Amino acid sequence: MARVIHVFRQPDRFVAGTVGEPGDRTFYLQASENTRTISVTIEKQQVAVLAERLDSLLEEVASRFGADVPEEVPDELVDTEPLDVPVEEEFRVGTMGLGWDAESKAVVIELLAITEGEVDETVVLDDTEEGPDAVRVFLSPAAARAFAARADRVVNAGRKPCPLCGEPLDPAGHICPRQNGYRRNTDLTGED
Repeated sequence: MARVIHVFRQPDRFVAGTVGEPGDRTFYLQASENTRTISVTIEKQQVAVLAERLDSLLEEVASRFGADVPEEVPDELVDTEPLDVPVEEEFRVGTMGLGWDAESKAVVIELLAITEGEVDETVVLDDTEEGPDAVRVFLSPAAARAFAARADRVVNAGRKPCPLCGEPLDPAGHICPRQNGYRRNTDLTGED
């Protein structure tokens, strides 16, 4: 079966979002253009890495190619809306690719479906007929900056980390390995 590549050259929206409560959230990336919407499932760490690498790429593109990259997210691009529903998973992301298209002056993000074996890096940002399904999104530098800022907010909106070990704190309490298993019942609302 030939691979399916969903291409969004001028997306109306490309965002990271979640479904579920902190501690039990499923992370999604969602691209929309006209009436077409594609949602893919992604790991929290992948969202964090994508946002970090996107910021690094934008800095490099600004210095090497003189691209107009805003320092801050323009107000009109701040997106705080929830994911579009229904959220139907197209596939789970395994490999991600990131690049710069000098011709269209756009950041290119490619998300490849998880596969059993190794993914040949030549299928990333390529149109070969063999390989995993993919979503390819082209973003202006300003839209890429907005995506990265929202992705950071989404990742950091979960449970607060333990100040000692960095693991997420559960509302029912936390057994911290740095406390040798001593369980501290702390009210996470800040009230004693």
